[in-house]
Amino acid sequence: MSRRVLVVASGLAGMVAAVLIVPGLVGVAFGAQGADGKSGGPPPLVVDKDAPLLLDEPTQTQKAAAKMSKPGAADNAPCLVCHVNYKAEPLARQHAGQKIGCVKCHGDSFAHRNDENNTTPPEIMYPLEKIDKACKKCHPTHDVPPVKVIARWLARRSAKTDLKQIVCTDCHGQHRLKVRTVRWDKQTGKLIGRKKDGKPSR
Repeated sequence: MSRRVLVVASGLAGMVAAVLIVPGLVGVAFGAQGADGKSGGPPPLVVDKDAPLLLDEPTQTQKAAAKMSKPGAADNAPCLVCHVNYKAEPLARQHAGQKIGCVKCHGDSFAHRNDENNTTPPEIMYPLEKIDKACKKCHPTHDVPPVKVIARWLARRSAKTDLKQIVCTDCHGQHRLKVRTVRWDKQTGKLIGRKKDGKPSR
């Protein structure tokens, strides 16, 4: 929300100071005003409306993170130490706001959290065929008109064409790691790939 404050003060010898405060810009313009009403001094202050916001105004990501960490939200802090990208991710944030944290779906995963080598998998992982079953434990119905489903699918621009491969998280949230440095078999927990030579595992 744009806030502008204009403060005008007169001082000694007919000097006028104008302070204009807008997000991302604080400017002061001084001018001498004579008896004839004409002012001298520097040109008038020009406001750059494209200037960045003031530091005390939160970004959209910060606003989303604040909602996730509001009183009564699930405490995901142990997981966010490494998985900071999920702090503002819609699926994680919405669940946290309902007091449903990472551990509800992925287990306490103490060994995973404490493994600095990052070779221990989380207690619970979801291969493709288990995602919908897991979601349906808490969300047994999907009461959405088909037109909205199609609109959502088109907006997400998924490359999937096999209906058997489509799961809840294809439309809901961005609950994926964009870059994986470690890959486990989600059925067995066996380590099947690590980042090598600066290239992520496939």
